[in-house]
Amino acid sequence: MNLGNPIYLDYNATTPVDPRVLEAMLPYLKEHFGNPSSNHAYGGAAHAAVDRARGQVAGLLGCRPGEVVFTGGGSESDNLAIKGVALALRERGRHIVTTEIEHPAVLETCRYLERTLGYRVTYLPVDGLGRVDPAAVSAAITPETSLISVMHANNETGVIQPIAEIAAVARARGVLLHTDAAQSVGKIPTTMDDLGVDLLTVAGHKLYAPKGIGALYVRQGAPLDPVVHGASQEGGLRAGTENVPYMVALGTACELAGEGLERDMPRIRKLRDRLQQRLESAGWALNGHPTQRLPNTLNMSYTGLDGEEVLAHAPDIAASTGSACHAGRTDPSAVLLAMGFSRERALGAVRLSLGRWTTREQVGRAAEELGRAVHALADEGSRAATK
Repeated sequence: MNLGNPIYLDYNATTPVDPRVLEAMLPYLKEHFGNPSSNHAYGGAAHAAVDRARGQVAGLLGCRPGEVVFTGGGSESDNLAIKGVALALRERGRHIVTTEIEHPAVLETCRYLERTLGYRVTYLPVDGLGRVDPAAVSAAITPETSLISVMHANNETGVIQPIAEIAAVARARGVLLHTDAAQSVGKIPTTMDDLGVDLLTVAGHKLYAPKGIGALYVRQGAPLDPVVHGASQEGGLRAGTENVPYMVALGTACELAGEGLERDMPRIRKLRDRLQQRLESAGWALNGHPTQRLPNTLNMSYTGLDGEEVLAHAPDIAASTGSACHAGRTDPSAVLLAMGFSRERALGAVRLSLGRWTTREQVGRAAEELGRAVHALADEGSRAATK
């Protein structure tokens, strides 16, 4: 795929739709337009497509197809997981454990429950490398705890949390565990046997499917109330006529991701590491864990410079200074502040996230562009100081 200029290094914000995904979904925007609930040939073709897509998502996650609930995206999946458990288990207790570095879809849902239903939420800190301590999770659990929600991999730093260890803690204490895996699905293994979670969020546009489609893994038997009420689609957990073309797209994207995990990710990791080495040699510093992070993600700061200004002086690079959901703000990254970084370093952060169509040549050009941006800003600073 030719993405043209500027060099796209913002795959954690969103991915382009894979041409194979687009090809798979197009027939369901044209000839196979039926409602999956209709008892005729048009409905039957759509119903079969949804079933096939559900099986493809389940194949990547290593779960039963019936444990996959299609949603409108990652944020809806987070809302369904957290609100759904809160409503289903409100008589058990009104306490949730999460972390300070979660995506806003998790944090704002928790704050909503605090405001409206009297929930108490414990927001756990992370260490200087961006990881939460499973022992801290265990210590935060009370007899009233109904849910733990800890993201699998951070969208800004790529740091991977010890979810399997946290899952063991949750099981031992009889508490449900949800993980937002929007950034990790398709980049690293995310099978249920490995993670051991009860609920897991998938966002289609993070793995080369269109925006507006996602999924929630719900372990069989896990108590969950619906958030969108209506008819009985998605096992009664998400009402509304199925978005068949986008479900087909997500299923196809998941199948392609599973096929490419061992092929694409080692190549992307090598490119990421090459870019990191180039930047470190020029004075940039890594933010986050050196090894326990996504293979495509690089978060770095240049001391004394503002990340937004650096990218403004590097117009041939499309990247972010933090979470895309906060684009345009001048506040420092809350994730980096939670990791103990100074305001200056947090403001200086740049997130470079690589993907399926990133090339070695693009990585080299990006390093050169960032170097020129740093020199330009330094020259501007010198001129301002002499006035």
